[in-house]
Amino acid sequence: MAVSQFESSSNAWWRALRGYAHPTRLRLMALLRQGGPQTATQAAGAIGESVASCSFHLRQMAKYGLVERAGGGRGRERPWQATAMVTTWDPVSPHDPVAAEAAQALQLALAEQYFELTARWVQAQPGEAAEWRQAAQFGDSLLYLTAEELGDLGDQIQSLLRPYAGRLEDRAERPAGSRLVTVLHLAFPALLSGPGVPAAPSS
Repeated sequence: MAVSQFESSSNAWWRALRGYAHPTRLRLMALLRQGGPQTATQAAGAIGESVASCSFHLRQMAKYGLVERAGGGRGRERPWQATAMVTTWDPVSPHDPVAAEAAQALQLALAEQYFELTARWVQAQPGEAAEWRQAAQFGDSLLYLTAEELGDLGDQIQSLLRPYAGRLEDRAERPAGSRLVTVLHLAFPALLSGPGVPAAPSS
């Protein structure tokens, strides 16, 4: 699976992070990764934005190597495609405030998107089939871990997901009855909201 890597060794990497941290661009990236090549017109209909807005944001994303022309079509009817199915970035040094601010902006934009996706599922859940309601995961766990253990836990989770990753790009690998599922990766030290009180409950 292709990976788009923002590397801190690049002088413009923080500009790319900041450029990616926009709700419309995040929705466009999700659309291209899930639905394949799209024209600006098709994308506009799918995400509820104007054609001009989608065309502008796609061109901006192309400057950072996030999307590229897929071939065929003319003008705004030329399709775009994602250059990678996954985006990662290097850890940011706190001694580089400009880069840290850019990384934080992207993470906050992603957190808002995660909330929107979760809320959409919660609202749609009553109308879903019982098998999908029962299979869906919703909750959290509180664990006492060292930084090394937390990293190891992330590696183990990635190992569990890896056998299914190829299905996103190869339709032939998708079994009958499968659906696109969002798996959120969130694990971080709990910030206390009061003396000894976790900020989030364990459910």
